[in-house]
Amino acid sequence: MDYTKDEMMIITASQMLGNGEVCFVGIGLPSTACNLARITHAPDIVLIYESGTIDTKPEVLPLSIGDDILAATASSVVSVPEIFSYWLQAGKVDIGFLGGAQIDKYGNINSTVIGSYKNPKVRLPGAGGAPEIAANAKKTYVIMRQTKRAFVDQVDFITSVGYLRGGDERRKSGISGEGPQVIITDLGILEPHAISKEFMLTSIHPGVTLEEIRDNTQWNLKISPDLKTTKAPPKAYLEALRGLQNRTELAHSQTMP
Repeated sequence: MDYTKDEMMIITASQMLGNGEVCFVGIGLPSTACNLARITHAPDIVLIYESGTIDTKPEVLPLSIGDDILAATASSVVSVPEIFSYWLQAGKVDIGFLGGAQIDKYGNINSTVIGSYKNPKVRLPGAGGAPEIAANAKKTYVIMRQTKRAFVDQVDFITSVGYLRGGDERRKSGISGEGPQVIITDLGILEPHAISKEFMLTSIHPGVTLEEIRDNTQWNLKISPDLKTTKAPPKAYLEALRGLQNRTELAHSQTMP
């Protein structure tokens, strides 16, 4: 069964989530991967969005954190301060699932500006709750399309902290969460080195070449000596993902009379 690079990325990311985990979800690719996990192998995953929805089970993907489908299908809805104070900062979130505009070799994410902060070339949507998620979730997963503009040696602005400048700098700074564990892209999987915390390629997707990955990464990407080939997405996951996306497109294309 044929599949796209995006489908490969989303399905691979979804399969990393475990049943029963508490996951703080970002909109876009993270939301797609998390909801795909929920409707396939992880029906008891607890999805939290920063608008205060807990254990939400949307039939279609939300357009934003304020989409009413999240509240309508949640087990409970609490205030934004409560979701951050009593859930995230209290250590009750297993996985923070994020994306961004830029990411560097130490997993720092930029979703604020391209260029200098005072005189940016592009002003991006901004932080939202991502900085708190990256700092306080027990672990962070990142999903992004891999391009040279996005995978940079050093981000223009640290919106969401990874390992700062590498090594044990994150730990010394007093940040509570363990940090980014994996970056899932449309080309492969990157994981941090145990000591330096620099992200290296640990798995390459079927049909992708190392040259293609290097051409889409600004830093001199190291390759794991145990480099694997990612398993192709199962047919059941492809069908579930396409069904979810088709339902979403239909629901959001309908207009009020």
